[in-house]
Amino acid sequence: MTDLKNKKVLGIIIFIVIIVLIIAYKFIADSKDDGEGDGLFSSNLTTVYVATGGGKEDFLADEDVQKILRNKYKLNVVYDTWSNGRTITMPLIRESVGLGNQDIIDRMAKGESFSIKSDGVSKYDALFTSDQRFYDYYRLQPNKANGEADRYTVLGGGLTLNTPIVIYSWQQVVDSLALEGIVTERDGVYYITDMQKLMDYILDSKKWSDIGLNELYGNLNIASTDPVSSSPGATYYGLLLSILCEAQVTDESVNTNLPKLKEFYIKSGYMNNTPADLFERYLKTGMGGEPMIVDYEKSMIDFANSNENGFSQVKDQIRVLYPSPTIWNSHCLAYFTEGGKKLYEAFEDPEIGQIAWSKYGFRTGITGGSYDVSSIGLGVPQAISSTVTSLKMDIYNKLIGYLGNDPEVVAEVEGKSQTMEVE
Repeated sequence: MTDLKNKKVLGIIIFIVIIVLIIAYKFIADSKDDGEGDGLFSSNLTTVYVATGGGKEDFLADEDVQKILRNKYKLNVVYDTWSNGRTITMPLIRESVGLGNQDIIDRMAKGESFSIKSDGVSKYDALFTSDQRFYDYYRLQPNKANGEADRYTVLGGGLTLNTPIVIYSWQQVVDSLALEGIVTERDGVYYITDMQKLMDYILDSKKWSDIGLNELYGNLNIASTDPVSSSPGATYYGLLLSILCEAQVTDESVNTNLPKLKEFYIKSGYMNNTPADLFERYLKTGMGGEPMIVDYEKSMIDFANSNENGFSQVKDQIRVLYPSPTIWNSHCLAYFTEGGKKLYEAFEDPEIGQIAWSKYGFRTGITGGSYDVSSIGLGVPQAISSTVTSLKMDIYNKLIGYLGNDPEVVAEVEGKSQTMEVE
């Protein structure tokens, strides 16, 4: 009887042990799938710190993207938010944005200076800009005379996420522009094939009624964010400057065409500073409120995924216009360490590329990726090949300074223009 009792007890113990093992195994498996940096598998992950420009926060925080980085590439990536301009003027250390070593943060608040070479600072493995001009500029030696900070040695990197500048409009507007020979439809995609003519219409103060849109009040206009204070606006005006210069962007051609671009800027009137606000106005006020706006292609795809009901209400009325040529807004990653290199290589993963496109509207690759774009249900081209090269930092600085009435830039541009006219 005692042996039978002992066997029952032993059986119960074995059963309990098995249950515990099953639960423990499931917990470990879940921890591994979730890739928690402070869980049982944290020692298997390489932590990579990235100074990150805006415009891609939701994509980078995407749960599926995070899982791929953790499980497939063994990376725990920490993205700290930076403005593009601060990456040039401030030490690229975590303490500059209030993270990392609290003692150094306190000492910086008291006016003590630190750099990427200082002891005890929290360094970055990579820089993920939201504009190619800052990526290109960061790879140059800092201009200490202009107060620029020391920089890490860039081991490599390049273009990671892309979205082109597009113009959002409405069916009736696009039909009228097509009759004017400004817009052409090819394979269900609408292209602005005569951007110069459209600019001339705006410079000549043509009214909407002049192109048959009697229901619209006032002059033709394309609403954009302010290029003086907004990166999308600056990118768009960089495109316009390239078109005016006929893609030959030299000091002479820039100085010649900036006054004309400034006239276009003045005629454009009030401008939003936030792309999200402008896009929301476009959707909410319709053709009567915003006949045409400038934004990124990704905005509509992001909207379609985040608000299916709202998108279904407008998708048959909206039109996406692709300037020919257009210009890319390129998010580029520069890496400084082996960990940063692993992250750069991970962004070439086809699964990550598919998520970037299908959920957030980012293209990858030189012409925009190899995934199918037809599922969006809009006139979106599979590839974009007609583009202008992103302008260099000094050209953008001159463009922004001239539009913003910087006295030195105005004197330089207008002085040179007058000299050339006399000659």
